[in-house]
Amino acid sequence: MEDKRELIRDTVRELLRIAAMYQRIEQMPIPVGNDGDQVSTREAHMIQAVGEGRDLSVTQLADHFGITKSGASQMVKKLENKGYLLKRQSPHSNKEFVLSLTDLGQKVFRIHEQLHGKDFNTLIDGLESFSISQIATLSVLMESIGTIMEKRLSTRDQENTGK
Repeated sequence: MEDKRELIRDTVRELLRIAAMYQRIEQMPIPVGNDGDQVSTREAHMIQAVGEGRDLSVTQLADHFGITKSGASQMVKKLENKGYLLKRQSPHSNKEFVLSLTDLGQKVFRIHEQLHGKDFNTLIDGLESFSISQIATLSVLMESIGTIMEKRLSTRDQENTGK
């Protein structure tokens, strides 16, 4: 049984290592033109989500990324100031805004799609060799990790808001 626990520990350590690398990748700049303009990968992911969504709200963006509405609002404001996003009043609610991409935002969206597409296709190709049961196991593992992270973030958010 100790071999199983050690394999579990090794797997968790590898996930933590991957998470740390992902954090570094999220900070990497993506050039968006010849003038030296760039966005972080995190910003590009926000732009991608808006580009893929139709009339996406700040709340929906926060839900999509598992962040607070305040955090999403700050990122939207930053991207709006840089000229990538437009924010307009929702036709369905006076309290909500919907987001869309500017022409410059569309450019970033296309650049990110090309970069992301290569990595995504490489990952898909690698997973093609997995059996259905291996992929199902991986899916259950990812759901378990996601649940733990959501619970931890929810607890932290509650502590920060005093609820």
